[in-house]
Amino acid sequence: MTTQDLGSHLTYDELSTPTEMSADAREVVTSLHLERVAEAAVQPAVSIHFDDYPREVEKPEIQVSAAAARIANALHLHLD
Repeated sequence: MTTQDLGSHLTYDELSTPTEMSADAREVVTSLHLERVAEAAVQPAVSIHFDDYPREVEKPEIQVSAAAARIANALHLHLD
């Protein structure tokens, strides 16, 4: 099969120039950014009132495995 058999329609003939594709990509990014900004603009503001937050927040407990403790001790990062 030759290119004459396929006709003059080639896939890469339809591609835009790199400049046009770059401009299209910038436009998409800009529109997505504007959509996110518009969504954020209509969201209610975060409360600044003290009563809206819990008074006592428990700190998470970190579990250190035996293997991690051995590595830390070997590096002189003593985890007590």
